[in-house]
Amino acid sequence: MPSKTLITNAQIVNEGRIFKGSVLIADDLIDRVFETAPDISSLGNINLIDANGSWLIPGIIDDQVHFREPGLTHKAEILTESRAAVAGGITSFMEMPNTLPQATNLENLEQKFSIAVKNSFANYSFYMGATNDNLAELEKIDPARVCGIKVFMGSSTGNMLVDDQKALEDIFIHAKTLVATHCEDESTIKENLKIFKDKYGDNIRPWHHPQIRNHQACFLSSKRAVDLALKHKTRLHVLHLSTADEISLFSNETPLSKKHITGEVCIHHLWFTEEDYHTKGNFIKWNPAVKQKSDREALWMALRDNILDVVATDHAPHLQEEKQNPYLSAPSGGPLVQHSLQAMADACLERNIPMHQLVSWMCHNPAMAFKVSQRGFIREGYFADLVLLSPSKKYTVSKSNLLYKCGWSPFENHTFGTTPTHTFINGELVFDHGSFSENFRGRPLFFDR
Repeated sequence: MPSKTLITNAQIVNEGRIFKGSVLIADDLIDRVFETAPDISSLGNINLIDANGSWLIPGIIDDQVHFREPGLTHKAEILTESRAAVAGGITSFMEMPNTLPQATNLENLEQKFSIAVKNSFANYSFYMGATNDNLAELEKIDPARVCGIKVFMGSSTGNMLVDDQKALEDIFIHAKTLVATHCEDESTIKENLKIFKDKYGDNIRPWHHPQIRNHQACFLSSKRAVDLALKHKTRLHVLHLSTADEISLFSNETPLSKKHITGEVCIHHLWFTEEDYHTKGNFIKWNPAVKQKSDREALWMALRDNILDVVATDHAPHLQEEKQNPYLSAPSGGPLVQHSLQAMADACLERNIPMHQLVSWMCHNPAMAFKVSQRGFIREGYFADLVLLSPSKKYTVSKSNLLYKCGWSPFENHTFGTTPTHTFINGELVFDHGSFSENFRGRPLFFDR
């Protein structure tokens, strides 16, 4: 088989530009980027793929997923969820530590790497989780291999709340890598929950969720994280921002490559609003909560103004029957990796946002924020992680085409106007119009600290 592939007739979306061109892949790297038609006869024996005018973008880097392995594999596995991610144009992921056992020590962290080596379709890294008493383990992290330290500054799902002030200070002081935080103030949430329990008993409804996990809970915790990062000069990434209030904590005064504090928005906070609880109920119950339309619009504006930096999924599947429980016993989280690119592409088209902005938020910026080595851009010498996205091929989400182990999606019955058709990872065509290279496995990510 030829070791070279030429993608022709593509609308290449990269580094603030959209231009017609071709990309030559040699083994696992991008060998050449052509802005004029190449002389194919001079390239030797090659595979030829005609993009037919589709957008060619760098592979998406999703910095926040929960693939549930080990220990929670009735909900998801690295194999199933990475396969779904690749179908959605995600070529690299960073996975969270609240599994069983929790990845709060080096041994458990290495177990996850060993699973991914055997089973992951996409490239991968894993966070080590912080607790009130595992600083010694956090100091063992190899910053070239581990994407970051995850700190739950709100308990969310998994009982990893770090609520001791000295422990938090020590984490921010001694972190050898990026600190990523889930920010919701626990005392505020508990107080609000008591109010709603006193009023409604067990009959709290899903649309009460954003009032329990409210704006104040988010702002207080995010401010605390930012203050700690400023005090100790820590590299901080605040995950899944959900309110207009929190935007004031971030800035666009310096370029992303020089920022020490960055902010992330997730697909569900850019798509849904509190009105959707009345039709989707617990199926859009996330922590932090989906909030008001005004919050959604403010988050979009902050992305466009480069105040916030990254768009991710927080893919966190649960079984359908778990989500059908009453509000108090229904877990938070939902599956998103298979359709995140389509959701963002459709939203950008509707809002007249150019595709190169989407590529910045989902490809370039995660690579820069986490200092991912040789990925996130269409550049000669970079790994050939590439996605072809058809701008006009419609796709309706149904049970029959879902790849998640949990078997449901908050986007069921929705028709997207764009469809990923090809996904290349490390130079290999792993996904092609619904078919997979089943024996392919991704590689660990490396970071230029």
